[in-house]
Amino acid sequence: MSKKIKEVAIHDKDTGSSEVQIALLTEKIENLSKHMNLFKKDKHSSVGLLRAVNKRKKLLDYLKKNKLEAYKNVITKLNLRK
Repeated sequence: MSKKIKEVAIHDKDTGSSEVQIALLTEKIENLSKHMNLFKKDKHSSVGLLRAVNKRKKLLDYLKKNKLEAYKNVITKLNLRK
């Protein structure tokens, strides 16, 4: 498990909670963003990047609506909003 996932996980074996899914998507988005800066014409990766961003947005909206404290925790620990 990466550092970001450990920070937001609810318990040691947490792999499917919304918080962990957001952390995983954040890492994927960061990696794809770096890739897209190098290979601007890679359309398949750009589609994957957009899908990951949209899925993370939906999960963040869900957390904001249902678990406000968890939402605030994820936002601060993953440094998403500025």
